[in-house]
Amino acid sequence: MHQHIVTSFSDELDQLSAALLQMGGLAETMISDACQALTTQNRELAELVISRNLEMDKLESDCQRDVTKLLALRQPMASDLRMVVGAIKIAGSIERIGHLSKNTAQRSIHIMDSGNISAETKNVMAIRGIERMGRAVSRQLQIALDGYARRDANAALRVIFQDDDIDSHYNALLKSMLVYMTEDRQRLDERSNFLFIVKNLERIGDHCSNVAKVVHFIATGNHILNQNIEDKQAERSDKAFKA
Repeated sequence: MHQHIVTSFSDELDQLSAALLQMGGLAETMISDACQALTTQNRELAELVISRNLEMDKLESDCQRDVTKLLALRQPMASDLRMVVGAIKIAGSIERIGHLSKNTAQRSIHIMDSGNISAETKNVMAIRGIERMGRAVSRQLQIALDGYARRDANAALRVIFQDDDIDSHYNALLKSMLVYMTEDRQRLDERSNFLFIVKNLERIGDHCSNVAKVVHFIATGNHILNQNIEDKQAERSDKAFKA
């Protein structure tokens, strides 16, 4: 009987993990499609991203229900408790990523409705690369979720350490757009929407980092704080210098 209960609980944890990874996969698709819709001016694809947010909301609601049930009926402890509580935190971050992807798609439609994307904006997109930033944050989410699936603390740290790369993409795009906005005020609406899109991607990167921090906690039982990150980065730099 005891073995049956243990097996059943293990199955429920596996189902929870599978649901979370399904959410993550949907979020990755939404990020990619939202960026592609903007850069190719594909209204149909943008509308598809918007419609998928309903599915994302349902998946998060299902995850909350499953976590509540597990906490009430199974009363998990130690690493199992970290798994269950961590799942609800990760689901919240993934839901926010979905919402930001939806907002990106909505703003892409606003840009399309305002007319053809201006040559200056196309130049920024080509040189600085909103697609590159979109790929970067999508990759960060993928690594974080892979780390969750494997309980891999090192994968989580990799995402956290690379958050500065996302910020660099963001700062470069922001600087370019602000220059164009001050030089030519005829397309402020288009460029304002573009600025919000770039900010959305930067915030998605932050949520990926949050997911990674939860993954690290699940894997190790230790919370990783900003000071921990700075210390580990310094340690890595010292090792690289000595090598």
